Amino acid sequence: MPIAAWCLLAMVIIPYVAVGLAKVERGYNNHEPRLWAQTLEGRARRAHAAHANSFEALAVFVSVLLIAIWTDAPSPVVDELSVVYVLLRIFYVAAYLADKPVLRSVLWSVAFLVAVGIALSGFLPHE
Repeated sequence: MPIAAWCLLAMVIIPYVAVGLAKVERGYNNHEPRLWAQTLEGRARRAHAAHANSFEALAVFVSVLLIAIWTDAPSPVVDELSVVYVLLRIFYVAAYLADKPVLRSVLWSVAFLVAVGIALSGFLPHE
């Protein structure tokens, strides 16, 4: 399996880890989960927000991987950028949990640029 595929699996898992942290920290009400989410505060609220943002990032990652596939991007480039993207997203969640908004924004921005790089990698000269 290409490294980018493993990265895609990691991106699928990240939102569930983030929300799991919120559930562990605050307890979880499965009877009314949306109401429960509205009552969260502090780190649990940030974990839940990181969960939602991670789903948004997953959509971006899937999209740029599809563009890379369609444009026959060089696999080593896509693999390397995918690893960087996933690491940035993991650090993003950690910054969210640690309440470091400036660092979080920087990590989000760099990850977005890496995603653009994945999409554009198919336009690089290659065999």
